[in-house]
Amino acid sequence: MESPTSDSATPTGAAVPVVGDFSVVTTASTPAPTPDLPLLRSPDGRLELSATTLRVHSQTFSLLELEAAELTPVRWLLWYMLGILTLSGFALGFLQNWLRTLPAAAGMAAGALLLAYGQRGTNRLRLHRPGREALHFALPGEVATWQPLIGELNRRIRYRHDQAAALAAEQFLPPPTRPDSLLDTPSL
Repeated sequence: MESPTSDSATPTGAAVPVVGDFSVVTTASTPAPTPDLPLLRSPDGRLELSATTLRVHSQTFSLLELEAAELTPVRWLLWYMLGILTLSGFALGFLQNWLRTLPAAAGMAAGALLLAYGQRGTNRLRLHRPGREALHFALPGEVATWQPLIGELNRRIRYRHDQAAALAAEQFLPPPTRPDSLLDTPSL
């Protein structure tokens, strides 16, 4: 009787696990097949992700040399400070009767525009590299447009590391054998 996770048996007699619509067959002698991952590119062309490499601002990195990627929204603190200082200065001047209505309104509008410009900000892409400092890149636009691409980048980095570890283990570790000599020893 077959297990619920298998459709058929492999030539060696082992059950084939079924994941979704795909059956997964892995043995010690054949490594898992590399899926054909599509080339992903950001709309503005600043970031390009293939199955083995990442290109950001014309700098190319192998996925094996990266540990992870992190996207952080960064707001421009200088524009916040200038906006608040301008807005509060003109409001204080108007309330103390140092300024008339029209110049005070123009100054407060300029302060509000500086605050809005500081809210715009940018996105910082941080690439973590093992044993070295992280690299930082600025990416424009909303965070939500970049998050799926950075999530896919992290998934592909983990997949390449897992693939390299499996290949190294297959090449350098002997295949597991059952010690038959323990069965022949007399019990004490």
